[in-house]
Amino acid sequence: MMKCGLDAEVLIKAQERKERLRIMAHGKVVAICICPVAGGEMQLVNTVEAVAGAGLRGDRYCTAEGSFNKGSLGRRQVTLINGRFFKDSGFEYADSRRNIVTIGVELMWLIGRDFEIGMARMRGVKYCDPCNRPSKLSGNKKSFMEMFFDCGGLVAEIIESGVIMTGDLIIPPSRGY
Repeated sequence: MMKCGLDAEVLIKAQERKERLRIMAHGKVVAICICPVAGGEMQLVNTVEAVAGAGLRGDRYCTAEGSFNKGSLGRRQVTLINGRFFKDSGFEYADSRRNIVTIGVELMWLIGRDFEIGMARMRGVKYCDPCNRPSKLSGNKKSFMEMFFDCGGLVAEIIESGVIMTGDLIIPPSRGY
């Protein structure tokens, strides 16, 4: 006799697949890097507090001490970069001088849009042009600007404070399709 209803095992598998797809539809934080002073060594951390209007607590941008926001608190708050571009580049995450390394989210699509990372809410501001400062400060002979051409990442502003941890989801707004 043929069963017409779904059994529990099929329902569980369907729910697990749905959850995997939900996670895949969002990005994920793979690394967090901060540095208290311009030109200092970037430190990998597992958890950081995002401070609205300032930056990541413990990072140079949060105290207006960064090379790109010296004396202008809030001018440059946080930078993100896609982790998939590091493969075979010769650069480590911290070498990039970017704050948050991501996977699974199209960063350029976030320009002008609000999105969530962990418990914080951010807004994409502009493309983060790659330069050779990462090469100079890391001692890497390769040109960061050339290796990451058109892949420099995103500058974002923090609009709602919250804690961000490695492994947190990055939830973009709905694309509407």
